[in-house]
Amino acid sequence: MPVDFLQKQEGRDAEGRFKKGWSGNPAGRPRGTRNKAIEAAELLLEGEAEALTRRAVERALEGDAAALRLCLDRIIPPRRGRPVRLDSVAPVRGAGDLGGTMAAITTAATGGVITPGEAAELARVVEIFVRAVETSDFEKRLKQLEDRRGAGA
Repeated sequence: MPVDFLQKQEGRDAEGRFKKGWSGNPAGRPRGTRNKAIEAAELLLEGEAEALTRRAVERALEGDAAALRLCLDRIIPPRRGRPVRLDSVAPVRGAGDLGGTMAAITTAATGGVITPGEAAELARVVEIFVRAVETSDFEKRLKQLEDRRGAGA
């Protein structure tokens, strides 16, 4: 049987399959080993971080949009999970309140009060609430039917 390319690679058995312990590491480097290209780039930049940062800030102040975006991305991290207040939403006590709740979410999203992503997350919360109400109602009805059946037998 001819030896193919896969069989010659380190970490493979005679059939060309990865040996035990190598399946998650096809590059053949021990876990935690740094990529050589990244190490080389870090060596080139070593000691230059301050000068590069100063230049990026200067270009941002001169109006370079890419430099400005780079600087702002480092200063202000991406917004994740902020509290959302919808003052126009009445407390939800049951499924009958959900129409108004969804209307308030939609109005807030279209009015720019909340982002579309935040509106989608709130809509998912409403959907989960609906499923919980439906499950609870189903359980109550089933218990009533079982009680009637048990009383009638």
